[in-house]
Amino acid sequence: MEPLINNQDKAHDNLANQLNQECYCRTLDRKALNTSLQEQLVDTRDNPLGVNELNKLFSATPVFVPKTEIETMMRIVEAIESAVRLPSYQQQVLSWAPKIAAFNPGPIGAFMGYDFHLGNDGPKLIEINTNAGGAFLNVALARAQKHCCHPSQQSIATTKMLDGFEEAVTNMFIQEWQRQSTTTTTMPNRIAIVDNDPKSQFMYLEFQLACRLLQAKGIDTVILDPSELNYVDGELTAHGKPIDMIYNRLVDFAFENSSHAVLKKAYLEGAVVVTPNPHIHAIFANKRNLTLLSDPQTLQSWGLDNAVAEHLKRSVPITRMATQNDAAELWRTRRQWFFKPVSGYGSKGVYRGSKVTRRVFETILKEDYIAQTFIPATERSIKIDDVVTSRKVDIRLYTYAGQLLLTAGRIYQGQATNFRTPGGGFAPVFQV
Repeated sequence: MEPLINNQDKAHDNLANQLNQECYCRTLDRKALNTSLQEQLVDTRDNPLGVNELNKLFSATPVFVPKTEIETMMRIVEAIESAVRLPSYQQQVLSWAPKIAAFNPGPIGAFMGYDFHLGNDGPKLIEINTNAGGAFLNVALARAQKHCCHPSQQSIATTKMLDGFEEAVTNMFIQEWQRQSTTTTTMPNRIAIVDNDPKSQFMYLEFQLACRLLQAKGIDTVILDPSELNYVDGELTAHGKPIDMIYNRLVDFAFENSSHAVLKKAYLEGAVVVTPNPHIHAIFANKRNLTLLSDPQTLQSWGLDNAVAEHLKRSVPITRMATQNDAAELWRTRRQWFFKPVSGYGSKGVYRGSKVTRRVFETILKEDYIAQTFIPATERSIKIDDVVTSRKVDIRLYTYAGQLLLTAGRIYQGQATNFRTPGGGFAPVFQV
């Protein structure tokens, strides 16, 4: 797993850095994007996002990334998924997970998301997500791009991914179904995309796009709130119709909320296929797991290949639990840490150590937090009203079964990713 760095790789890195600092091209064809979205939506009148909110989702500016960095990120994904398969690793992470996580019905998780910052010494993993949002939106975005001043547009590999996206997503859900289902049917008859009050969700537009895609592939698909589910005599239904599979977008990763009791019971009794499910979240996305993935000695003692462990050492920032026992050291070295709640999501409750107050630090110690080595984000220069300004960037890989489905960037300002930044939002990745 030792990376091979040559002069050509360095040239690609330098070119990407130069373009990110000096190319201000606005490559998004918003008319084409809006037309595409209108054509795909199940019912455009049912879209709660206005024009201003829609524009905040998408940056008009691409992000340039060396193709070698994409390859390195995929090697990191492979290394993580090798570590996760270790019996001792699973035993350890399940020991601190909710009880429901011990139940493993078979699916491996639709739309895994691996988030990275790009540094001078290669990509660094920031977070793993099991219900990574944005893939359907990013495909629409990537297909609505105009030419840039530089010839580096979407690569052949990216174009191939875009052309095959619908087929890959359909196959992903079918494979998830087949990993658990004991019936003779090769695909689910009906999938429910489930989230709390879905029409109020910022990503509701994505739910609509997913619904349209799966329906076009012959799978009846609906968008539901958990309260619409009924479970009687071993059958999960909604409005009188059976539900075979749940595409789970809930952030209640262990179904602990009482309003999710029906779904929880049906899931534990094997009456419905759920993806991603509590087991997959526990072994991949619990942020406490990063304390293991950044500990090569432990992983090697559990049987991970030495070269793979060393690759993770270079790629996963050192992470530790933020405990009262280490309070003095963590406070003294706080500028080198980024604090995240173990059970958090969507950048909620996160704090950059250099900005944390003593009062907030004391709260962190009382709650369940990790301290992750702070890795500065890549910066992208963009023009807003003809004024050059700098924004932060992270890169997300959407994967399934260790295979790349899509790459996407997010441009933002502040200490964590958000969709409030002028000029920010999802951004296409142009490989150089």
